[in-house]
Amino acid sequence: MTDEQITSKEERRMFFEMFKKQCFVDLNKRVDLPPIAIGCGSYTSQNSLGLKKVDIPLCTYGNFSFIQAPPKSLKTFFVSLLTSTYVSNTCEYRGQLKSFRKDEHIVHFDTEQGMYHSQKVMKRTQRMNPSVDVSKFYHTYALREIGFKSRIEFIEACLEDLREDGKKVGLVIIDGIADLVSEANNQIESNEIVQKLMTWTTVFNCHIITVIHINFGSDKPTGHLGSFLEKKTETQIELKFDSMTGKTMVSCKRSRNIPFKEFFFYLDDKTLPKFYE
Repeated sequence: MTDEQITSKEERRMFFEMFKKQCFVDLNKRVDLPPIAIGCGSYTSQNSLGLKKVDIPLCTYGNFSFIQAPPKSLKTFFVSLLTSTYVSNTCEYRGQLKSFRKDEHIVHFDTEQGMYHSQKVMKRTQRMNPSVDVSKFYHTYALREIGFKSRIEFIEACLEDLREDGKKVGLVIIDGIADLVSEANNQIESNEIVQKLMTWTTVFNCHIITVIHINFGSDKPTGHLGSFLEKKTETQIELKFDSMTGKTMVSCKRSRNIPFKEFFFYLDDKTLPKFYE
């Protein structure tokens, strides 16, 4: 046996031991539901101590979800509703949505819009939380002008930089996820970026919300990228805009938790998204 073979065998063993403890599922060890980042409604559960109100998670830390919708479904406005809710429960637009944020930061990566419109989205969150200075913990980056590979590298470097600076990232927005691949039907790139999402959410213990369009004439998210997202996501959120009422229906198409009940939001007279009650 050559030295190269011995080294290779030793490396494989080291690799196995490194991940064995991390990945082993112990039946006798209590594993709790990951902490909720944003909740949506609640239900009543009964145990030996009596009735208990339990929050329904829309998204939890250590996982990712995605929003799917056709064009002009107010996707970006819905993202603003989620970020504004996460900022503070004092947000009067949130309705039954609930924030579990402590002092975590929000990082918003906009791959579709330029600087002006990206800032406009950030300003919207500030307008929806007038008593809070969101600039202290809400970071927005307009990535439209750089290539998809550079976008991936920048996102990872940005999250690492915030952590090194002592800032805990709680919520990450990537609008839109299809701009992190050369083409949504590229299987290798689609698989790699979804793997990145899983790695980032684990390493930084954050929740990542991504946005993707649906295929024309169907309710399926675009391409192989959409298929990979469906397989790995915690929550698949679908938006449907009703032009007659001006309201957008938000429904849980798939969830690894108890699915939240569908709800609606609309734009008020200030063009701000508001939970319809």
